[in-house]
Amino acid sequence: MNPTAAIDQWLKIGEVATESGLPVKTIRYYEELGLLTPSVKRTKSGYRLFDRSVFNRLAFIKRSQSLGLTLNDIRKILSVRDAGELPCGVAKEMLLHKLELIQQQIKALEILQSELRGILLGWQDMPSREKIAQTICPNIQSEI
Repeated sequence: MNPTAAIDQWLKIGEVATESGLPVKTIRYYEELGLLTPSVKRTKSGYRLFDRSVFNRLAFIKRSQSLGLTLNDIRKILSVRDAGELPCGVAKEMLLHKLELIQQQIKALEILQSELRGILLGWQDMPSREKIAQTICPNIQSEI
């Protein structure tokens, strides 16, 4: 067995950054949060070395973020996986919660959209002098 073969399977952070397309700073941050734990080890001098499985974790992190999950959510999912269990149930619950939040945001945006339409329907480009003196923009301002 070649003694350098074991070392060659580990990648330096710059290599991981180049291959993943993520900045070194982001990879360091993920490692500090514990998101890359099983895929990283430290040399005696403190350098990070990554197993090739890090790319699977980074892809999962990127995809989860694109679905609106927070890094804290992702950490919880990965901790279930790192404990040897399939985290699909946990991930599903988090995605259902995210969907609920999005539906609430959509409702709030629809209310705002309706309010903006109402304001614009009654818009006056040249309000009366009396209204101008009393407000900043009488089309927008309401009474307190």
